[in-house]
Amino acid sequence: MAGELRFDDQVVVVTGAGGGLGKAYATFFASRGAKVVVNDLGGSFKGEGNSTKAADVVVDEIKAAGGQAVANYDSVENGEKIIETAIKTYGRIDVLLNNAGILRDISFKNMTDQDWDLVMKVHVKGSYKCARAAWPYFRKQKYGRIINTASAAGLFGSFGQANYSAAKLAMVGFTETLAKEGIKYNIISNVIAPIAASRMTQTVMPPEVLEALKPEWVVPLVAVLVHKNNTNETGGIFEVGGGHVAKLRWERSGGLLLKADDSYTPGAVLKQWNKVVDFSNPQYPTGANNFMELLEESMKLGPSEQGEKLDFTGRVALITGGGAGIGRAYALAFAKHGASVVVNDLVDPDTVVEEIKKLGGKAAGVKASSEEGEKVVQGAIGAFGRIDIIVNNAGILRDKAFSNMDDNLWDPVLNVHLRSTFKVTKAAWPYFLKQKYGRIINTTSTSGIYGNFGQANYAAAKAGILGFSRTIALEGAKYNIYCNTIAPNAGTAMTRTILPEELVQAFKPDYIAPLVLALCSDKVPENPTGYLYEVGSGWCGRTRWQRTGGAGFPVDVKLVPEEVVKKWAQIVDFDDGRADHPEKSQDSVAKIMANIENKRAASKETPPGNQYLAAQQKAIATSSPGTEFSYSERDSTLYNLGVGAKRTELAYVFEGNEDFQVLPTFGVIPQFDANMPFSFDDVVPNFSPMMLLHGEQYLEVKKYPIPTAAKTKNYAKLIEVVDKGNAAVLKSGVTTVNAENGEELFYNEATVFLRGCGGFDGQKKPADRGAATAANKPPRRWPDIVVESTTTEEQAAVYRLSGDYNPLHIDPGFAKMGGFKVPILHGLCFMGIAGKAVYEKFGPFKNIKVRFAGTVIPGQTLVTEMWKEGPNKVIFQTKVKETGKLAISGAAAELVGDGREGKL
Repeated sequence: MAGELRFDDQVVVVTGAGGGLGKAYATFFASRGAKVVVNDLGGSFKGEGNSTKAADVVVDEIKAAGGQAVANYDSVENGEKIIETAIKTYGRIDVLLNNAGILRDISFKNMTDQDWDLVMKVHVKGSYKCARAAWPYFRKQKYGRIINTASAAGLFGSFGQANYSAAKLAMVGFTETLAKEGIKYNIISNVIAPIAASRMTQTVMPPEVLEALKPEWVVPLVAVLVHKNNTNETGGIFEVGGGHVAKLRWERSGGLLLKADDSYTPGAVLKQWNKVVDFSNPQYPTGANNFMELLEESMKLGPSEQGEKLDFTGRVALITGGGAGIGRAYALAFAKHGASVVVNDLVDPDTVVEEIKKLGGKAAGVKASSEEGEKVVQGAIGAFGRIDIIVNNAGILRDKAFSNMDDNLWDPVLNVHLRSTFKVTKAAWPYFLKQKYGRIINTTSTSGIYGNFGQANYAAAKAGILGFSRTIALEGAKYNIYCNTIAPNAGTAMTRTILPEELVQAFKPDYIAPLVLALCSDKVPENPTGYLYEVGSGWCGRTRWQRTGGAGFPVDVKLVPEEVVKKWAQIVDFDDGRADHPEKSQDSVAKIMANIENKRAASKETPPGNQYLAAQQKAIATSSPGTEFSYSERDSTLYNLGVGAKRTELAYVFEGNEDFQVLPTFGVIPQFDANMPFSFDDVVPNFSPMMLLHGEQYLEVKKYPIPTAAKTKNYAKLIEVVDKGNAAVLKSGVTTVNAENGEELFYNEATVFLRGCGGFDGQKKPADRGAATAANKPPRRWPDIVVESTTTEEQAAVYRLSGDYNPLHIDPGFAKMGGFKVPILHGLCFMGIAGKAVYEKFGPFKNIKVRFAGTVIPGQTLVTEMWKEGPNKVIFQTKVKETGKLAISGAAAELVGDGREGKL
């Protein structure tokens, strides 16, 4: 992974890119050569309303910095439209960053269906829809990179975020499945749990912490993971923020193995509970335990030593999906231990109810979908007057390879597993709170924890259930409401389709029930709530997170992907003695808060200056890929109007005129979006787009007459970077050629002034480059010619249509942010107005150079003063008539002839 990480010619789609982390992704990838689709619905972080402005501002910022981007305003639910924007605009997609998100934080007792559904729609369905739409392109080109977004809330649970926790952990199961299905097609998928300030988090974090958690700390890790050099780090879970990066994985305890027979009881499990949670000999799995082997070992054991027999007399237990398989085993086991059992089943609850009654137990049936949570819980209240225990067990499978997954397979699985678990738990919650007692067992699966081929829907739903359960455990603990999650391995109607019959018989559901009853009792010795257990074939164990010690980066130095690459081995090393086992969100924040004190200045280090010089030398030696730009006669007319052409000047505004032409300063337009062979971040320290000033522009016109319509290619290069101590001056050049025949049309040089970006031990003086760098001091005499050009109040509104969409020139709010009272005129626009004056008085010029000296407000009058010097040079400057201040200084044009023939 060595060298600078570039993304030239790659197309990156970023969802939710209007602000925060998404915007940071978009601007970064554009700065490294990518073409970026900036998707943002423009809504609030609660998912209300929409406006196109957020995406437009980011696109304009990218273009103003020389990058390529296009806006998309679709909701992520319409992922296919977002991907379509990439394909229609750029012809491909290489990287998908599923970043869009909303928060609807509310305590579980007050959470509505809308709070739940909206969060699922954006985070889970949205990520699925975008990934699914991109998948065929990834497969066909045998290349794709996906980042899905989890959070500490998902990994550990978080008060008031049951919906968000579920959605975020769903992303882990989903990602792990995509990783397994995609690897053979070189589709790499990873999931990050970022801690970054955004529109979403600004309401829940103190300002000083927000400052340290800028989204820019997350971007470098993502750049490393989605770069083409990463061909094997897939299915990974990373925690990142505030200069800290670590990797997480699952760790499974050695667990307890008992004989799978009638002596395998809840009491026997509780008797040796310490073995269930013993991590002294752990596994680091990527899939289910070896239950065949465990079953063989189990059969060799003698009968289990019995502990205390559990008694659930007086308790009411509700089992969803209780009509067959594991659900039936639960129902019979609870009844056998004295509970009154409510059997919920969509097809047939009555057979199991009758079975229980024949054995002398108490039972009632509720024939309903588990999605009808209120109806199911009311069935329990109606039959027995209370509810104490819920086992959310109902499930369906709709397995399909991700390339064939569709909404008809996705939605039912998410609804039956995840939404049902929410609905049933929500309906029972008021009863649990009132009686200060409740026991909940939710059902995940090894597919959810580890991902599994053909089960992207099921894995997302099942991992989501775990995230949900962790928040419920946190919110319920003080009310004596316990919630645990199990991943069972047993033969059922669901699994019968994928396991041979003799195995289905050996993996009896009866061998799951003892752990479930143990967890629903009051006898768990310690930590009775909030955990994940795997169970089957007489074995049960606990599964938890393990996290690497990771790497901490200084928070007073901008983090770049290349630095992350240098510490990669440390980031992913679980065996260096620094790994730990985080269990709550605070454990995530603690690492990041600890790193906030990590400052390079404090350690007396100084940033290595030569990294910038090396990057500059590399960039100067690098040729950029050509950027295409086509223009028509309409574009020529529009440009002419943008720099002051009048309706009476038919040669500029009417394509039917025999002298129809485009003004020579049009040469600055084709190069505007050219792909630069460098990133500002790499060649100077402390770069910020807000500190960039366009200082000078030099244009050579290589061909007259200039084509009024053409397809061009634009090749950019870095010329030099001058170190001014507290600032830098950067010069870049772009050659524009006719794409049809390779003939040169224009050559541009732009000089930008970068405040605060010096001090890198670079060259102290710019090189003399003839006309491009000449000082052009006006002679000490009256000008030979003076031309006044009055701009209109719409001048910037028209000029921006030639390609410079920076909102600074049109949006009053944005202009105010930039320190201007009103939107200002584009520098290249008033260069064009001055250039038109020179052209009309002296005729065609070979080159023109200007220095931007001040601002112009649309509606002001420009006064261009010109001096003829020698046979073919005109020196000029342009002032604002209303203020007397210079807008252009040190300017000159070298004429094609001697300047006596005038324009035509």
